[in-house]
This record gives sequence, C-alpha cells and structure tokens, in this order.
Amino acid sequence: MSYPQQGQGQHHQQQQAYQGGYAPAQQHQQAPAAAGTGYNMKRRNPVGAWLGLPIITFGIYGLVWFYKVHAELFQYDRRTGDAATNALLSLVFGGITLGIWPLIVFVKLGGRIAQAQRAAGLPETCSGGMGFLLGIFGFGVLYYQIQLNKVIDRYGDTPAGQQVSLAA
Repeated sequence: MSYPQQGQGQHHQQQQAYQGGYAPAQQHQQAPAAAGTGYNMKRRNPVGAWLGLPIITFGIYGLVWFYKVHAELFQYDRRTGDAATNALLSLVFGGITLGIWPLIVFVKLGGRIAQAQRAAGLPETCSGGMGFLLGIFGFGVLYYQIQLNKVIDRYGDTPAGQQVSLAA
C-alpha cells in the first residue's frame, strides 16, 4: 500500500467518491435559498384596530379585522392554511358552543402569528396564551396587532400586497 504524497491525498479521496469520473476541481457553496415567497401584510395602527375603529363601527370592524388578519397571514405564508372564513364563522356562530370555539380560534391566531414571525426570520414573541389572557381584559387585538406589525416592519417600506421572501 502506498501513501499519497503531500497535497495529493485529498484530491485522490475526492476522485474515489465519484465512480468512473473525476471530482470537480472546486465545489462552490451556495447561500441558503429562501424558504419561499409570500405577500406582505398591511400595517395597521394597533390602537386604531383595537379601540378606534371598533367603537366607530359598533364592533363590526372587529369581525373585519379578524377576517383580514387570517386572510393576510395565509397570503403571507401559504403553509399556514386558509382559515379566514372558518375564523369569521366561528365568531359569528360561536354562541352555539357557548363561546368556547371563538376562544380556541383566538388562541390559535397567536400560533399563526408566531409562525409568521418565524417565517420572517424573527424570534417568536407572539403567544396564544398571552393573547388569551390579554383578551380577557380587552387587550388581545392590541397585542396581536403589535406582534403582526413586527413581521411587517421586518420588510421595511415594502407596500402591502408586494411579494416578499420568507426566511424559514
């Protein structure tokens, strides 16, 4: 058995890995590709979404906000699944389940926002449990909108509906 001379060992081992051919002279490492693309969401004023518009519209904007947030989360990251209509129907017909199903959907919204934060390459700071606790005291929409704005701010001045790349 002969030992390779200095500088030849690595090249010889690479050639053995390719059966019947030569190893490439140089292997280029590529930057990690984006996990996909989605559409940026609309930045909303948290206080306006939480207090201002619901008071002016006698609570109807709360339903509109809930639907739009779910729809925009789906447009942003299609892996989350389209739950906008289901979320709206759970609020409208939530009395059938004595209000339990709307609470579950509200908590799940926190998980969907956390998933959007992960897809944007941000740390997951949104919690469905925190949203639930703050929602008991009437601050749930404010908390969720602040968390959503973190994802939107990640893309700078990119307008709503503009295609953006997802990090994870």
